[in-house]
Amino acid sequence: MIILITGVGGPAGSSLARQLHEHGHQVIGVDMTPVPDEHLGLFLQVPAARDASYVPALRQIIKQQDVALVIPTVSEELPILAMDQNRELLESTGATILLSSETSIRIADDKYLTMLVLNDDHVPTPDFVRGDLYGRPSVAGFLPHQYAIVKPRVSRGGRGVRLLASSQLTDGSQEMSASDLVQRFAPGREFAPMLFRNPDNGKVDVCVVVEKTELREGLIGNAVSVQRCEFDATTAHVAQVARAAVASLDLVGPVDLDIRLTDEGQPVVLEINARFGANSAAAPELVDSVLQYASLHAPGKVGNA
Repeated sequence: MIILITGVGGPAGSSLARQLHEHGHQVIGVDMTPVPDEHLGLFLQVPAARDASYVPALRQIIKQQDVALVIPTVSEELPILAMDQNRELLESTGATILLSSETSIRIADDKYLTMLVLNDDHVPTPDFVRGDLYGRPSVAGFLPHQYAIVKPRVSRGGRGVRLLASSQLTDGSQEMSASDLVQRFAPGREFAPMLFRNPDNGKVDVCVVVEKTELREGLIGNAVSVQRCEFDATTAHVAQVARAAVASLDLVGPVDLDIRLTDEGQPVVLEINARFGANSAAAPELVDSVLQYASLHAPGKVGNA
């Protein structure tokens, strides 16, 4: 099968390219800057996702290379590719685009909207508030807690995330706006569940829980290392919350989540990525499910490797 991966130079894209190459598929990688990768059958440079020429360029590559399956791995491009007119343009080539709906993508792309939807559906989240509303009497419950996380509502890879003491939030030294999300800091273990929810029937075919054993900035940040979890009461609870979160946003395909435990041991959802994450090699079942799904939806293009 000929498979196109966007953002192939990033952690998620490069890991996925390696896995698909090992399965014997021809991988075409695209990115903004050249990527030397022995696992790619072909690399092609493309404009930035927000450039008006990005989607037409992607369509031309898909058509010329007879691509069967497109797997986006860049957060910034997901809302663009999920737009009905763009998706229809790409799928007119006959390729399958592994992507959730435009509505689901836009909610997952905004961490504050994600929290609102999860909270409405009674999926556990940390206490949270929009940055410009922090400090009002209605959110005074934040003040007794020792730490809080302030993060941009739209970002990826831990960019702009701050761990602050409650005193820093009240002394006026920190600027916050409507584009920020404030969450109560959950001090327990951090997990990165990975799921594949079948677009055909909404069934979660795969749910693997890994624990982040080391974080780049100590208490916060991207995972430096992860460990696949054995099944126990805690990981079963984490998986249950992850499944509920994905169903709440009606996401399909591969989904990557960040979940931490509170002081009481309750798993709470920090954020959701509607795509493959950087740790997918720890859950090879994800790629297996993707390939099985693709074989059913692009039967005429399977076997082109």
